[in-house]
Amino acid sequence: MLISMHYVYLLRLDHSKYYTGQTSDIVARLMKHKKGDVKSTSGYANMELIWYAAFEDKDRALEFEKYLKSGSGKSFRNKHLIELLKKNSV
Repeated sequence: MLISMHYVYLLRLDHSKYYTGQTSDIVARLMKHKKGDVKSTSGYANMELIWYAAFEDKDRALEFEKYLKSGSGKSFRNKHLIELLKKNSV
């Protein structure tokens, strides 16, 4: 049985800005970002996938994406995802 996965992901954009998104096809979605086909990121020349999580349940992925876009979710993102990635990349 093939399980359909749903991804929540984080892109680092120019000037230390971040974009949070959700998709069921992360490779295709990243290609759309890179080609400028996503309105929210089309104005950014540089972007890098820095984190993603896979969910079996689409509703859970959507809930987590919504959380990461909230005020407390952005604080969680900055403290537990971005800072952790910075520490691990040194």
